[in-house]
Amino acid sequence: MADEPLATKGNWLHIYDFKVKPGCEEEFIRLFEAFDYGADNPMHTSAAQVKDGVLCRDEHDPSRFFLIAEWRSIEEHGRILPILKDMRPAFIGLIEGGAAAFKPRYVEVVMSTPEHILKAAKAI
Repeated sequence: MADEPLATKGNWLHIYDFKVKPGCEEEFIRLFEAFDYGADNPMHTSAAQVKDGVLCRDEHDPSRFFLIAEWRSIEEHGRILPILKDMRPAFIGLIEGGAAAFKPRYVEVVMSTPEHILKAAKAI
């Protein structure tokens, strides 16, 4: 069993589901990584971000990506998102539909494995 749950009950995940222009997938990953780990990413300055995002690629469609992260507040994420988009990071230009297609779906974490269950499983 894992050391910790993927997310904590009561928090929120943002899930982006978007496609990258065909043939631009590797450049998209490179540009996304450069922006995401750069000093200018406003998402990384918020105390409401619990766990940094992960960028995932669909196994059957290499142009389809998902971006998932955990936040305490969807309002705070929603407040910062327009600031990020106004920065016009280069990776957004490679998304089919551009900035309009780069929008999250928010899901509430309604269950996560309690710490005592994780500890008991680790002891086995």
